[in-house]
Amino acid sequence: MACGFRRSIASQCDNCMAVFEKFGIREVADFQLSVDSLLENNNDHSRPDIQIQAMRLAEKLKCDTVVSEISTGQGTVNFKINRELLTKTVLQQVIEDGSKYGLKSELFSGLPQKRIVVEFSSPNVAKKFHVGHLRSTIIGNFIANLKEALGHQVTRINYLGDWGMQFGLLGTGFQLFGYEEKLQSSPLQHLFEVYVQVNKEAADDKNVAKSAHEFFQRLELGDMQALALWQKFRDLSIDEYMRIYQRLGVHFDEYSGESFYREKSQEVLKLLDSKGLLQKTLKGTAVVDLSGNGDPSSVCTVMRSDGTSLYATRDLAAAIDRMEKYNFDKMIYVTDKGQKKHFQQVFQMLQIMGYDWAERCQHVPFGVVQGMKTRRGDVTFLEDVLNEIRLRMLQNMASIKTTKELENPEETAEQVGLAALIIQDFRGFLLSDYQFSWDRVFQSRGDTGVFLQYTHARLHSLEETFGCGYLNDFNTACLQEPQSVSILQHLLRFDEVLYRSSQDLQPRHIVSYLLTLSHLAAVAHRTLHVRNSPPEVAGARLHLFRAVRSVLANGMKLLGITPVCRM
Repeated sequence: MACGFRRSIASQCDNCMAVFEKFGIREVADFQLSVDSLLENNNDHSRPDIQIQAMRLAEKLKCDTVVSEISTGQGTVNFKINRELLTKTVLQQVIEDGSKYGLKSELFSGLPQKRIVVEFSSPNVAKKFHVGHLRSTIIGNFIANLKEALGHQVTRINYLGDWGMQFGLLGTGFQLFGYEEKLQSSPLQHLFEVYVQVNKEAADDKNVAKSAHEFFQRLELGDMQALALWQKFRDLSIDEYMRIYQRLGVHFDEYSGESFYREKSQEVLKLLDSKGLLQKTLKGTAVVDLSGNGDPSSVCTVMRSDGTSLYATRDLAAAIDRMEKYNFDKMIYVTDKGQKKHFQQVFQMLQIMGYDWAERCQHVPFGVVQGMKTRRGDVTFLEDVLNEIRLRMLQNMASIKTTKELENPEETAEQVGLAALIIQDFRGFLLSDYQFSWDRVFQSRGDTGVFLQYTHARLHSLEETFGCGYLNDFNTACLQEPQSVSILQHLLRFDEVLYRSSQDLQPRHIVSYLLTLSHLAAVAHRTLHVRNSPPEVAGARLHLFRAVRSVLANGMKLLGITPVCRM
């Protein structure tokens, strides 16, 4: 959107395309050109006075049908766009492009369509969905949404933790302490209880630990009885996870898992050995020395002493398999920052194995959420948190006089609560740890998800109240108030915000943009009345508010939030 205006201004300057990139949108003007940035190749001694340069450049430039005013600031040239042109261009574009507004920008023109694999969420089978997996789930969902919106072919993979020594413990534990009826009625809760109990037993009794080790060996060797029990645990877990994902509004194209690669990981070990990369230790384990000089910090263990595979081996096998299956241009792993070294080693091993496409693999790390507890204490299962969010939101909505009667208040409460959760998570850098606050998350004022949902519902109500009779055409001259212009300027730069998020995969740019848009809309709603205004004025304002709601909804959906129409 802003690119067209930039290009028009830049066409008056020498070296048009170089200057084109240097225009920024500012509050003091629609566009602002820093003269200092044009002189970046000069050293400090030879550089002429910046203010004089700004004034000289401003004198050379002329107002036209696009630019209505040119002025200078501190080392800048400021441009004001023809107000009626700004109004008409922005509002027409929002209406015409609909859900694609901002995505059809010149910023994305010529963008090659890529095959992208995003691996995210990845809970551990036979364990209740922990809140620790929430960040991976919502961040991965955002990245996949954004890539899809930009036209890429995205494959969403849930790579379940469904293999490893913990299943030896769980298999043994279930044989000792498990009950089939409890497994059917509350599978993950019962398996969690069994897992806790067998861990305690294994710590005190070496025979239990030995049985667990033997059970996992049986799994690795393909023992039918052991595999049948494991498969039951896996199927019951996925059924329960899918319920949670449905509540979160998240879907996957493929449910994969470490178990898929138990045989292929043996092929990886053979390949490493054939390339002379596999080294046996005195303990009987197999390692790969990534430093080439025996540096202990650069050694990655890929096989246990009994020949069974490890997490890293299975990740290598999964990456190779996905390249064969999807021929991806980019594969993104969304996990916590604690796995940074693991992925560095996996990508490095792929490189030395001769897979040049390893450079297409990317790890998107994130920090830890602290303090996410329910009222009952330290329970950190996601379903408990979601239930508490819904309950608290219902209570908040019931206490607010302006809350409308809803057909399904529980569903609305859940969507508003999820918005609160997602916005609090996405406001900062993904890599940062943050302190979760129940009080802050539910504030209806300020920079919260509740505020975004409230703004969307309020604007939707405005359209419902006045209908679409006003929306056939509008007079741009009726939207020249400062509140209208501020909104139009903000709508203009949505494409730049999307571009920034597409470059660094950080949702905070979009969150900040939507919160500012909501604040601007709140001010306009208080001052630019539709009711009792002349039809021409009411129609123009309704057009403006509809554009705000449309862009707000587009941005929320990218973040993984379902906008509500009533609350």
